[in-house]
Amino acid sequence: MKAKASVVAQKLLNLYRQEHVIIGGWGAINPIFIDEADDEVIQELAELPTGKTLIRHINNLRSGKTPMDSIERELMPYGGAMDGDVASVTLSRDELSGLADALNTFTPDERGLAMIEKLGLVKKFGAEWLVAVRAALSDYPELAQKWSGVAKTYRAYQLWNVATEIVSQPIDDRKRAEIQADMPEFETYLPMFGDAGNELLNRLRLSISSAKVEE
Repeated sequence: MKAKASVVAQKLLNLYRQEHVIIGGWGAINPIFIDEADDEVIQELAELPTGKTLIRHINNLRSGKTPMDSIERELMPYGGAMDGDVASVTLSRDELSGLADALNTFTPDERGLAMIEKLGLVKKFGAEWLVAVRAALSDYPELAQKWSGVAKTYRAYQLWNVATEIVSQPIDDRKRAEIQADMPEFETYLPMFGDAGNELLNRLRLSISSAKVEE
């Protein structure tokens, strides 16, 4: 069964927003945009926040204006804030060795994240540490793949905290719309926490449906 255009549009928009934590970056997700953004999906994208920007990017890909492994700076999600000027980041031998040791012993939990965040290399990059380290590992595919596990774990805990806050209080129309837009991410990451994550996901879905009933 073909997915509804609105569902596909939201999936593409989530990929666009999360490019900075996806292995392969634009080269991995641009072909998905080309394959799945049919006319109906484009119409749905036009109604979503930042959707028109993604449409411009897709049109650039189809026309050949933008290479399949790239995106125009002005069309980058979050105004390019997630990428910054980190493409040329290089690591010293000691930094690379320390990072490799940390990644080889990383566990996808709070303790594992705490160990990563204590690294001097991570502290050096500040708020952009996820993207900066990924860029620095562009010539080390094995380590880059392990770093993707760090990024996924970090995002999972972010969403866990967001979902926990959401279900603990009443939500208004705007918040419900935000939850619905981000639901594909919640559905991807919360199950990583096992039964507790699935229970939180169900509570999140219930919070949306309950708000609808009360209208």
